[in-house]
Amino acid sequence: MSDGLHDRRSSLTTRAAIASVCAALLLLVLKGYGAWVTGSVAMLGSLADSGLDVIASLVTLFGVRVAAAPADREHRFGHGKAESIAALVQVGIIGISALGIAWRAVERLIEGAETARANEGIAVSAVAIAVTLALVAYQRSVVRRTGSVAIRTDAVHYQSDLLLNLAVIVALVLDQYLGFTGADPLFGLGIALWLIYGAWRASSQAIDQLMDREWPEEKRQRFLAVAARHPEARGIHDLRTRSSGTHDFAQFHIWIDPEMTVDAAHEVVEAIETSLAGEFPGCEVLIHLDPEGQVDHPGNVLQETDETREPIPE
Repeated sequence: MSDGLHDRRSSLTTRAAIASVCAALLLLVLKGYGAWVTGSVAMLGSLADSGLDVIASLVTLFGVRVAAAPADREHRFGHGKAESIAALVQVGIIGISALGIAWRAVERLIEGAETARANEGIAVSAVAIAVTLALVAYQRSVVRRTGSVAIRTDAVHYQSDLLLNLAVIVALVLDQYLGFTGADPLFGLGIALWLIYGAWRASSQAIDQLMDREWPEEKRQRFLAVAARHPEARGIHDLRTRSSGTHDFAQFHIWIDPEMTVDAAHEVVEAIETSLAGEFPGCEVLIHLDPEGQVDHPGNVLQETDETREPIPE
């Protein structure tokens, strides 16, 4: 990845993480006031969620800063997986908060306590929705430009906050104005379940990156199509891909004319790498040259079979 592109992506993810921390602190203050004046379990759950948002956002900021560090002697592939680790820490925090909210909701269902001063609680939730909408819109724009898994996980959580704040409003209206006293703890329980679902969903991509899962098939096929454009490319096999934070990595074997000189073969590789850099900016590519028709044997890189030969898109 070029230094300029790396620096731009690092700057964007850092700014998004700082914006997340600031928004979480503002929401924590607002919801603290709302929970104090209303006594609502749903609002308390929303407050706990915002308190843990502060921690999660700080973890995200730390993760993207570590991931932005360039490769060094101990980390030749960079530090991109720090983002995935940060995302999993967020998932753990979300899960713990959800269990605490659920416990409090059950207690309130048993005790039957009521809420108060619903107007102020509704106003707090409305402001929280506006702040969250602005933050999520900004995070989405950063994810589109960087592919950051940590910012994406943070955005997923804040998207769930939109429903959470709306649920608080509905719970207060039902409890205070329509006389349904069990609405508040029931909505609090529903919020807890939603958070658990969101944590499970957000963990999948982070785990995929830590396990070096292959790119989606559509992306692999686009990559193959670009790599195969060069007229000297006689075939591609053993394509392996992975992602680490905002960084992509790909390696493959390519068949060329066995009579070609080393210098000419080098020119072919350079041309293919240039084409791939134009379509997949920031992707680190490793190309291994094979004379056309060569089949690797067990003990080498990978035994050549029908499954390892890559179909070239039409």
